[in-house]
Amino acid sequence: MANTKFPSTGAANAHYHLTAPLTGRRRHSSVGKFELGDTSVRALHSIPSRKTIDEQAHDLNKMTSNEATDRDVLSKLWVSLRILSVRHTWLPPLLILGALRLIYVLSNNYTDSNPLYPFFNLSYAIPGTAPTMYGKGWKDLVFVSHMMVFFTFFREFVMQVLLKPLAESFGLKKRGKKQRFMEQAYSIVYYGITSPLGLYIMWKTPMWYFNTRQFYLNYPHKSHFWLFKFYYLFQAGFWSQQSVVLMLRLEKPRKDFKELIFHHIVTMLLIGLSYRFHFTWMGLAVYITMDVSDFFLAFSKTLNYLDSPLVIPFFLSFIIVWFYTRHYLNFKILWSVLTEFKTVGPYELSFPDQQYKCWISQPIVFTLIFALQLVNIYWFFLILRILFRYIFFDVVKDDRSDDEYTEEDEDKEDARDEAEVKLFQKKDE
Repeated sequence: MANTKFPSTGAANAHYHLTAPLTGRRRHSSVGKFELGDTSVRALHSIPSRKTIDEQAHDLNKMTSNEATDRDVLSKLWVSLRILSVRHTWLPPLLILGALRLIYVLSNNYTDSNPLYPFFNLSYAIPGTAPTMYGKGWKDLVFVSHMMVFFTFFREFVMQVLLKPLAESFGLKKRGKKQRFMEQAYSIVYYGITSPLGLYIMWKTPMWYFNTRQFYLNYPHKSHFWLFKFYYLFQAGFWSQQSVVLMLRLEKPRKDFKELIFHHIVTMLLIGLSYRFHFTWMGLAVYITMDVSDFFLAFSKTLNYLDSPLVIPFFLSFIIVWFYTRHYLNFKILWSVLTEFKTVGPYELSFPDQQYKCWISQPIVFTLIFALQLVNIYWFFLILRILFRYIFFDVVKDDRSDDEYTEEDEDKEDARDEAEVKLFQKKDE
């Protein structure tokens, strides 16, 4: 890319505007560098701790000084654990999972009579079915809670232990850019697993490939084979964990924060209601359309952070995939709700038979999926705006969200970190 600099106007977060090229910093393309979709929820380890490294070291030094009491010395282990938990945010959820697993193993009771059984295993296996089918019930919420703790560990571990060294090996030094790279690379890992897995599960059912008629033909789908149910609750745990982190507002909201919150609320409603009222086959189809597009979204962002020459062609591929999955396929699902929901399969309300495909559920299903589609249309508009500016005006405009650092902010953050490390080293001398 050409070496051009675009001066900002106004405050530090002002957007860059088209201007004559000047010598200075390398030009950054906004293609692939946009904050939308479901791939930018902040990691826990990126949240600033209340105490600096120097203050943490001072606490430990005080506890081991000559003036320290026996109680101070005994407290050192607890304080050390707290410091490790802040520096390695994957440690607390790992300890929780490890402790519960140890209790479960030592109990020597691996049946559903063990209170921890639904935490580690799928519940409601139906005897005499081959392959084994699983029903639904409140214990599934326990398994979802397990997935939430697991994803708290898995995301932090993958980003800190695996992706951070990878980012540094690519020469990413700035804290903000390195953090964004890790977030998107993690999304590649997750959606790179769930996308083909979802397609495989669909292939194992009569609804391959997005045969919407099958959503309703043998409704209600009250039981599923093991992999189907695991996938559904696995995804529910992922979205629940992401929603909790997002709702805590641990980061400065990005420009489309309200849309993102709305998207997560609708998604959680779709997951919960589709599972409870047996619209899981339709839910699987929606899962796939979101995951495949998010994979390409995260890949496009990652390539941009690496200044790869593949940014533009991959960005164009991403636009095609996004339109096909999030709009064409989702409108196909919406159309089936209008045309096949009533005419295919039973259409009546019967609580004893758990038959909920009726005049009440039809508008609810349509409204929720359509609400999701409205957010996707808004995001697609932003995508096309970036493409339009790049093709017709060659505008290099930084459309970063408000929660992202400017380069000046990153310089200050890095300088502060270096100063804290030096102070920490002096304490040890």
